[in-house]
Amino acid sequence: MELNYFRDKLFDLLNDSEGMGIADLNADERNSLLIVRTEDGNVFEIVCRQAAGKEDGWMTAN
Repeated sequence: MELNYFRDKLFDLLNDSEGMGIADLNADERNSLLIVRTEDGNVFEIVCRQAAGKEDGWMTAN
């Protein structure tokens, strides 16, 4: 799966979701971000990037 396809599908899922309280959703393609504003005024950034070389047992840094 390509990164752009994944990001587009994630955008669609968030955009079509009911009950999550999303007031606004924007894509910043240049910085590979999805920016979510909730109904209570919080703003979240979701960074979409492909993790290279981590197909077998990938780990996330804390």
